[in-house]
Amino acid sequence: MLKPPILLIHGMWSTPATFDRLRPVLEAAGHRCHAPTILFHDRPASLPPHPALGELSITAYVDHLVAEAGKLGAPPVILGHSMGGLLAQMVAQRIPHAGLVLLSPAAAANSQAIGLDPVKTLKNVVLKWGWWEKPTLCDAEGARWGIFNGVPEDVTQAEIAALVWDSGRVLAEMALPPLFGSVTRVDYARLNQPALVLVGLNDRITPPGIARATARNLTGRIDYHEIAGAPHWLFWGELETRVGAMVVDWLNTLT
Repeated sequence: MLKPPILLIHGMWSTPATFDRLRPVLEAAGHRCHAPTILFHDRPASLPPHPALGELSITAYVDHLVAEAGKLGAPPVILGHSMGGLLAQMVAQRIPHAGLVLLSPAAAANSQAIGLDPVKTLKNVVLKWGWWEKPTLCDAEGARWGIFNGVPEDVTQAEIAALVWDSGRVLAEMALPPLFGSVTRVDYARLNQPALVLVGLNDRITPPGIARATARNLTGRIDYHEIAGAPHWLFWGELETRVGAMVVDWLNTLT
């Protein structure tokens, strides 16, 4: 039996390089993988952002990813990290899919969880007037505190250097859904395929409460895991190896 392909969706300020080490693990397990670059995430932060990026809505990201999923030729497992975890849900409600893998997922409008840690992480972004209609970039201070907390310094430095511009509009739609049309609302009745949800208990930018709310809302068979001591960034060292093994073990339950 052919194993389902996997659509890999990276997070905010990130690129498909997020999956550079996870992807070969998934392919070795027999899954064809496709990791598209979200719109306008293809230039380094050392260059000016695309002028249209700041006001681009998350619905444009979803439209693009739905088209990318169509290239796979079969219903995929949709795997997303952070914002990619929310995008995975928004894509899945529009296309046939074989399952969901949500790693440290960002909140949908109807899977919110209140907490101050995300605010502290993003304070240097959202204190700039007009951020909701301009390209944004997470600063090193916020990234160290809320994304890469507990990650070795050499890994943290490399990952901060690799961050790219993202849409202020998308950040606002995720962070303040009632003020921006609640376009991130997910129809969970459509998400009735098996799902794996993983989150680190030390995640500060998408805290565990979001993952718990998401898992409660999903309507298929759910495997939910909280990883003690793990931050938002799961892609380094033994933690990445562990996450990869958990994903592969779960994928094997689909066949």
